[in-house]
Amino acid sequence: MKVLGISGSMRKNGNTAQLIKVVLAQCKDAGIKTEFVSLAGKKILPCLGCGKCKEKKWCVIEADDWGGIAEKMLDCEVLVIGSPTYYYDVCGQLKNFIDRTYSLYHDRKLSGRKGIAVAVNASKGAERTVKTIEGFLNSHELSFLGEITGTGFEEGDVMRDEKALAHAKKVGDKVVRLLMPHHD
Repeated sequence: MKVLGISGSMRKNGNTAQLIKVVLAQCKDAGIKTEFVSLAGKKILPCLGCGKCKEKKWCVIEADDWGGIAEKMLDCEVLVIGSPTYYYDVCGQLKNFIDRTYSLYHDRKLSGRKGIAVAVNASKGAERTVKTIEGFLNSHELSFLGEITGTGFEEGDVMRDEKALAHAKKVGDKVVRLLMPHHD
C-alpha cells in the first residue's frame, strides 16, 4: 500500500507541500507507506500535443523529470496532489505535469486509484484550483476522496490555518480507514 503526495509548488517546502505532508503523516503514523515528491526544481516540459503517445503508450518527451514521477503515480494506491493558486487556478508547473498525463489516459493507466486534491491560496481562488485537479483525477478515473484547501502566502503560513490542518488530518484518517479497514 502506498500513498503518494505530489506538490506542484515551486517552493520545495511551501504551504502546498506542508499541507500535503499533514495527510501523509496521518497515513505514515498508521503504518502505511508514503512518499512525497515536490515538482520544485524539476524540469517538466509542456505537452507537445503531438499525439504520438497514443501509439507509444507513454509520453515521447524523455529529456525531463516527468517520467520518473509518472512511474511513482502508477505504483501508488492513493494520490494526494496539490498546487498553490495562481490567478485562480493551478500553477504552470503542475499544469505541465497534468497535461503530460494524457499519455497515460489512452489505456486508463491511472484508473482504479484514489485521489485527493489540495489547494492553497493567499486569499481566494482555491476552489477553482481544486476543480482543475479534480478534473484531472476524474478524467483518469480515480475515485475522488475529497479536497483540502488552505490559506497562506509566506512559507509556513498554512500551518496556522487550523481549519485546513484539521481537515487534512480528517482526510488522512479517511485514507487510513480505506487502506486499513480494521485500524482503530
